[in-house]
Amino acid sequence: MEFRDLKKQYQVLKERMDKAVIEVMTECNFISGRQVKELEEKLAAYVGMKHCITCGNGTDALTMMMMAWGIGAGDAVFVPDFTFFATGEVVSFEGATPVFVDVDHDTFNMDPGSLEKAILAVVAEGKLNPKVVIPVDLFGLPADYDRINEIAHRYGMKVLEDAAQGFGGMYKGRRAGSLGDAATTSFFPAKPLGCYGDGGAIFTNDDQEAEYLRSIAVHGKGSFKYDNVRIGWNSRLDTIQAAILLVKFDAFQDYELEDVNKVASWYTEALKGNVKTPVVPGDCYSSWAQYTIQVNDEDERIALQHKLKEQGIPTMIYYPKPMHKQTAYKELKQYVPCHVAERLSKTVFSLPLDGYKSFGDIELLRRVFAE
Repeated sequence: MEFRDLKKQYQVLKERMDKAVIEVMTECNFISGRQVKELEEKLAAYVGMKHCITCGNGTDALTMMMMAWGIGAGDAVFVPDFTFFATGEVVSFEGATPVFVDVDHDTFNMDPGSLEKAILAVVAEGKLNPKVVIPVDLFGLPADYDRINEIAHRYGMKVLEDAAQGFGGMYKGRRAGSLGDAATTSFFPAKPLGCYGDGGAIFTNDDQEAEYLRSIAVHGKGSFKYDNVRIGWNSRLDTIQAAILLVKFDAFQDYELEDVNKVASWYTEALKGNVKTPVVPGDCYSSWAQYTIQVNDEDERIALQHKLKEQGIPTMIYYPKPMHKQTAYKELKQYVPCHVAERLSKTVFSLPLDGYKSFGDIELLRRVFAE
């Protein structure tokens, strides 16, 4: 069983996918071709934001927004403790200080209560200037944006939605990618909408931000390629990847998002009573980047993973080490305890999931868990 069956997806989309890639090669417009603009327009309309700026990857997307907002030394940026390293890394890369916040034990997303405690602790210390909150739509589920936005804006901060795993998800009728002051996503192959390499995008309603982001993505260009008005870098989505994403985006909207939710519902029904299954609040819709379950302790996790491996069923642990315990951050001050993140790192693991799984695949997993 494939963890995420990109091989099956390609076979289903092969005719359109091959044609799209051959078109790019025939036209020989490999950088900033027409497919890039078409993709940006479609993604912006889908998410409900004015601008979509594609770039080289999801980490670049986050970094570019840190640059657009002028984040640097002396600034505090609040990041969930239970997430992929890139969300904190981009803060440090700009010279600012990541402040790690605990997460909710049911949704795995940033805990608004822990966020406010962390903000108050930073303010009381008086050394850092609170500037940005970066909630992560972990495993496809949007965070609690009403509470997070209210807290952040009350303290004069911006909210940057990290929707790398959340594209396609919804919160109170609004799409992931439109839930903060700006948002980013990733097109890494295993993401809900993935390309065949690296890729990312930024969403904003601010015209000046969009102009700045498009400039720094191409060496700080001005009115044309050789008019450089600022120091930028090189972070562009290749035309071939844009063509691939256009094909995948149609499938994503037409049936994949619905199908992956159906498979997730089969999992939840099959596994209830055996493990703690993912919680999706009633006002949310998940895009199911991962189906992540909780067990009682590390020993149970090891035993279950071993049983599944014996049946040819792969599993993954996201994430075995919380952010504040990463070696790179061993000297960084921790402003609030992150006990939930620490426990989750020892008790969660993810099961194979995509919209191409069959009911028989889930029944096989159910039997393994029932033994």
